[in-house]
Amino acid sequence: MNLAGREAASEGPARGRPRSEAVERAIVEGVMKLLEDGVPLAELSIERIARTAGVGKATIYRRWPGKEELFVDVVRQAEPADPALPGTSMRDDLVAVLEQLRERGLMSRSSVLLHNVFAQMKSSPKVWKAYHTSVVDPRRRLQYEILRRGQATGELRSDVDIDVLSDCFVGPMLLRTVMRPDAELPEGLSEQIVDTLLSGLRPVSSPSA
Repeated sequence: MNLAGREAASEGPARGRPRSEAVERAIVEGVMKLLEDGVPLAELSIERIARTAGVGKATIYRRWPGKEELFVDVVRQAEPADPALPGTSMRDDLVAVLEQLRERGLMSRSSVLLHNVFAQMKSSPKVWKAYHTSVVDPRRRLQYEILRRGQATGELRSDVDIDVLSDCFVGPMLLRTVMRPDAELPEGLSEQIVDTLLSGLRPVSSPSA
């Protein structure tokens, strides 16, 4: 192989990743275009998505096992990013988690497309299960981790049930975003929820945060 050939070969791997990212972006954008055009989830076949994105079906299957996993990835990219936890205290980390839920609720209200997407997800058991497995369950485990760390550092009473307590923190925000679409989601709501609950959950001897 001559020098030019060796240089071209050596550049191959470096160029592969950007092309891969561009292909994935084209696939995700293809799904979004179909949804924006009003195509229901039940009619989003891999073949149709591939045709819209300008790729082969095998290209999609190399990246996602099926349309359920692909659809969940599309939804995740449309949602606010998972929070970067401050790590300064249990209280601050809980606020960050709730703030992501608040932003997600605001986005769902302002985006007709996202609202319809969530409604369709709930009507598809396979997609809803895939969403829970890859999105909801990891977020719930993160909440457990934050609360357990709070018990270990003395920020939280050790006699409370973590599973129940996790629901107590996210419940008010979910109630407003899912069951009360007319309820306000003002700035500062995340702090208000966390501080209200923590006022009765800190150890008696623990100083206020």
